[in-house]
Amino acid sequence: MDYKAFFWDMFLWTQGVNDAARQFGMQSPDFWKWVADSAGAITKKYDDNRLAVMQMVMMIEWLEEVYEKQRQAG
Repeated sequence: MDYKAFFWDMFLWTQGVNDAARQFGMQSPDFWKWVADSAGAITKKYDDNRLAVMQMVMMIEWLEEVYEKQRQAG
């Protein structure tokens, strides 16, 4: 696996998360659809490499925590 390319894609994905959150709002099903679709695309791009899968799982769990904190504060 090209680790440099993978971690660059992770950087770009986090930028995309920020854009999707601004566009849809984290409470929107469209936001979570974007997250799921884009995470799936990255893992597929890297042939379901375990690092790619685990990285995306961790990132989605982190987003869920951020969402829950916002929901509880709001």
